[in-house]
Amino acid sequence: MKASSSLFLLFLLISFAACSQGNSKPSYLFKQAPKEGIAAKAGDIEITNAEVMNGIESEVFEQESKAFEVKFNKLRAILLEKLVQKDPRNKGLSNDEFLSKYIAKDVKISEKEIEAFIKDQNIPAEHINPQVREKIKSYLEIERKKEAVDKWLAEQTSKSPVEVYISKPRRPTFPIEVGNAPFAGDKGAKVTIVEFSDFQCPFCAKGADLLKKVKEKYGNKVKVSFKQFPLPFHNHAEQAAIASLCANEQSSDLFWKMHYEMFANQETALDPEGLKKSAKKVGAKPDVFEKCLSENKYLSQVKADMEEGKKIGVKSTPTFFVNGQLVSGAQPLEVFAEIIDEELAR
Repeated sequence: MKASSSLFLLFLLISFAACSQGNSKPSYLFKQAPKEGIAAKAGDIEITNAEVMNGIESEVFEQESKAFEVKFNKLRAILLEKLVQKDPRNKGLSNDEFLSKYIAKDVKISEKEIEAFIKDQNIPAEHINPQVREKIKSYLEIERKKEAVDKWLAEQTSKSPVEVYISKPRRPTFPIEVGNAPFAGDKGAKVTIVEFSDFQCPFCAKGADLLKKVKEKYGNKVKVSFKQFPLPFHNHAEQAAIASLCANEQSSDLFWKMHYEMFANQETALDPEGLKKSAKKVGAKPDVFEKCLSENKYLSQVKADMEEGKKIGVKSTPTFFVNGQLVSGAQPLEVFAEIIDEELAR
């Protein structure tokens, strides 16, 4: 009790001293850097931009992306408004009137579409009532109108693309090599995706489906590599990581079969018996696989992958690097396609 009182008294004294001194905050002067790459200077102490950015690259990118999105959405709204005003069919109509009469005139939501949405979203039957159905209908109408606006804008700008001069933030890029990690695709592919993943992570299962779509879309134009990042709170993740490499020891094809098998059956395929059954199911030689697994043969490779991931900013799974550009989480295919298409066009 005495220690707590003393600590509280010390805090009060410090607070009082800070208040009595008026301005007790450090003095910061914002000005042009004396040379390139310098973020701050205090006497003979220099702090570089690289030091400031180290370890916070993805967070800064996320914030810059949000700011860009706000600006771009405003730009898009202004463009839509100006194009509507310029359209020869517009005889004093408001934007909403023009949208309903011309752009989204065919948007109608049927009962069949509402039922399909309910089924797709797995909404329990007991939650469905007329009010919920009306909300679903309104949501689907808004989404369909957005699609109609995009289509109309595409038509209006097809012959004269919109030149955008707002700077788009570039994803942070890290030097990363495939090394001895399993991969699929052409060795000399122009684009390489390196994924850091955890076989017990539900979001990583979505990442596996996503990369399957990437392979289907781009074929051997893209090389996909898998690195291990088992999270400590997933009790089977480390053994599953080792198991995947034991399968890879027998063949690259077996690695990917084992990889998809484990992600598809995370509830049953990752405990010791489940790993053996999975290996047998995909065609691995049971005796060779089980010896490899029991010896933790590839534990050092798993640990090395994790250390590499930590050094380049992997904080969660799945994390992808597309030609070194960081993509956090199982983002939509469009996000990957945009980066891949840019890289292929270089």
